Amino acid sequence: MRTADFDFALPPELIAQAPAAHRDQSRLLVLSRANGQIAHQKFRDILGHFRPGDVLVLNNSRVIPARLRGKNARTGGAFEIFLLEECSVNNWWTLMKPGKRAPVGTQIDLTEKISARVTASNVEGHRRLTFSGTENIRTELDRIGEIPLPPYIQRATQQPADRERYQTIFAQPPGSVAAPTAGLHFTESLLQELRAHSVQVCFVTLHVGLGTFAPVKADMLAAHAMHEERFELSAETARVINDAKPAGGRIIAVGTTSVRVLESVAAQHSGELVATNGRTKIFIHPPYQFKIVDALLTNFHLPCSTLLMLVSAFAAPGETRGREMVLAAYDEAVRERYRFFSYGDAMLIL
Repeated sequence: MRTADFDFALPPELIAQAPAAHRDQSRLLVLSRANGQIAHQKFRDILGHFRPGDVLVLNNSRVIPARLRGKNARTGGAFEIFLLEECSVNNWWTLMKPGKRAPVGTQIDLTEKISARVTASNVEGHRRLTFSGTENIRTELDRIGEIPLPPYIQRATQQPADRERYQTIFAQPPGSVAAPTAGLHFTESLLQELRAHSVQVCFVTLHVGLGTFAPVKADMLAAHAMHEERFELSAETARVINDAKPAGGRIIAVGTTSVRVLESVAAQHSGELVATNGRTKIFIHPPYQFKIVDALLTNFHLPCSTLLMLVSAFAAPGETRGREMVLAAYDEAVRERYRFFSYGDAMLIL
């Protein structure tokens, strides 16, 4: 399949620049896989789509304040540093701007006491930094770091609310540099209502990397090199899902990140789930046979993105039907003025 097959027109004003006033008051487009029918609802209406015995699977990764600002210790030139992945304590791979002005050996001052030195670079243009002046830079991030809002949220400054709203209410282990955005719509009261309806709520962890925003540069999907992300599936979550499916419970994944964890582990273990942690670079696109997930709650994704390709694969079997169904739903969402991307509205595919 061609990457261009997943393109669509999106008016820029539909890209959400701020979250809805209340998490669970965003809009919800419901798409039926059986017949392609669409319903327009509010997010809280999702309660009516669950049945006792269903399992809701959420990604509980916490977004870290991954954007740092510093100055070249020699010239005073400004740098923006985006933490990508921790190699060891005080040792990180980063994306730096302007990267060309940060050769190996460059020292960057972040505060009066904390600095970093460039120790390596790779073919992707990333810089490896060693931090000093602190026992662990992680403990300083809440004080000196910024929440790494996506590039399509274009504001002069961050808002104080971003630290709360660009984070799910159930976030636990830190590690993501982008939010698992489908989970942003949930409130504690909504989760409690689901549990009261005998819906089991469980968690996986996938630390979302910068690659989630990376464009697919290859003309053909088969030539795309998928990014890699760290994940963990607990024994408890595996048990809950393995018990629910034979009993007729549906597995409802929240976000493409949860899907990637479940389908990655199932692919490794002949369709079964077992406690696993590791790294995945699974690339799900049409056609794909899903082994675990029965329904998908997701946000609206960028044109030609791997996330849109996964959603298209889930909507229907085969190479073209799911893509056509999803793009038709996106066209409808544009006509109805839905809000797109991270702070935007949601889509439920049943």
